[in-house]
Amino acid sequence: MSLLNEVKEVIISVLQINDSKSPLDANSNLLGAIPEFDSMAVVSIITTLEEQYGFYVEDDEISAEIFETVDSLVTFVEEKIKES
Repeated sequence: MSLLNEVKEVIISVLQINDSKSPLDANSNLLGAIPEFDSMAVVSIITTLEEQYGFYVEDDEISAEIFETVDSLVTFVEEKIKES
């Protein structure tokens, strides 16, 4: 499974949303576009990704730009994987 699909699965699982109604793709907007995507969702998604990929995210690394689209989140995860 590609990293894009894995990150989409994390988003769908954490937010408990139905992907069949409005499928997520790389260009899908996140913050501000999905009602379930709030500050608690950000924390839960970061925690899940940390556990799944074995990296750690410092508080000062988290910004709205990371959660702008699915692709921006995937890019962030790719960078964190390379660092670890």
